[in-house]
Amino acid sequence: MSHSNTSVVATRSSAGAVTPRQYDLHRILGVWAAAALPMAALSWLVAPALAAQLDGPTAWPRALVACLTVGLVWQGVLVLVLVRRETGTLRWRAVADALWLHRPRSPRTGRVGGRVWWVLLPAVLVVGLEQLLPSLHVPAGRDLGAFLRSTNGHEFLSGNWPWFAAIVVMTVFNTVLGEELLFRGLLLPRMRGVFGRADWLANGLLFALYHLHMPWAIPKALLDTLALAYPSRRYESAWLGIIVHSLQSVLIVGASLALVLR
Repeated sequence: MSHSNTSVVATRSSAGAVTPRQYDLHRILGVWAAAALPMAALSWLVAPALAAQLDGPTAWPRALVACLTVGLVWQGVLVLVLVRRETGTLRWRAVADALWLHRPRSPRTGRVGGRVWWVLLPAVLVVGLEQLLPSLHVPAGRDLGAFLRSTNGHEFLSGNWPWFAAIVVMTVFNTVLGEELLFRGLLLPRMRGVFGRADWLANGLLFALYHLHMPWAIPKALLDTLALAYPSRRYESAWLGIIVHSLQSVLIVGASLALVLR
């Protein structure tokens, strides 16, 4: 398979699975940079500048949530633009094929869905074990969970439906329409031409290094390779990574909703 061109034509196997066009290394790194660098700039440059223009004790978390949401929405837009350029359409069948948005398929039996979904269980356990490991220090003000547990967080979100909606949008684009769709839906299926059978490892490394906007999360993001990239690659379904990653979103949304309803 040639790596000199940007991509090769997508193919469909006799089993019906689609092998998307393969990216060369420059395109892979370019897509990574298009996701990682805006998030870093928004987190470390734009958010502090925006917070300085806002008033009140919640100026910083409001600015940070707004900026990170913009970066995550951009990733969703980027995915759609690249899929549209590749396939010439945004019809669901074409998008689902391009982004591995199909039920998981067993590589041994060819079985689709059904009991194959049980592969989610070990992936969820890996994520659970990660939470038991020590974490790097998070700079003050950059831990959304700590803010939600604080007095300011309680007072800010109590009855505040507009900002609850903003948090929902941020989490949805974080684990469904942004990060996962880009890394497991767009990049992972297109990395085998360069990295061969180690494509899932390379994908996990890129995903970890993408966290320039929160570098303290990089070590645990490396462990996410086993829970997100490997099952998505083995069973050729981005839904696996989306579902496992979205457990975090469910917790954040649930905690936020409880505060809004206080």
